[in-house]
Amino acid sequence: MSPVIKSGEITLKPLRMRDRSAWEEVRRANREWLSPWEATRPQVDGEPPLPSYFAMVRQAHRDARELRSLSLGIWITDEGKKRFVGQITLGGLSFGAYRGGYIGYWIDRRVANRGIVTRAVIALTQYGFQELLLHRIEINMRPENSASQRVAEKAGYTYEGLRHRFLHIDGDWRDHLIFVKENPEIR
Repeated sequence: MSPVIKSGEITLKPLRMRDRSAWEEVRRANREWLSPWEATRPQVDGEPPLPSYFAMVRQAHRDARELRSLSLGIWITDEGKKRFVGQITLGGLSFGAYRGGYIGYWIDRRVANRGIVTRAVIALTQYGFQELLLHRIEINMRPENSASQRVAEKAGYTYEGLRHRFLHIDGDWRDHLIFVKENPEIR
């Protein structure tokens, strides 16, 4: 199952079925703010709609058991109470000759610019390098997302290049910048 990772007041842990109302409240409050960065599905015949919260959680748990992806809620402890504020994923896990993956995330606008995502990325990167013995982790973001660029740089990732029309985001294929961090311990 997915790990529970702590870094100061931040806890990264798998979403549970009972977290639905907290997840939906944050998503609802941030719909407009997140939409320019959200993955969408291209128009392909027969593609099912995006999954429900429950289906998403079930799939995340399956992916974690099979070590394909670790999708974790971001929780902060504020005045003694834990509060859900976002989500982070170490996905696309591949072992063998590649030994890598990618990190993706989103955060509640009400707690943005407090270093929460940067600390979550650092903690999840350390987990990927120390526990999964990954060699390389990527963070891909749209060129106009300067906040994500700052997160990657502050977390020690370096700019590698541009992927043209890389992911379907906000209704179209979008270019993405690639930032990479390599594990110096894996030879």
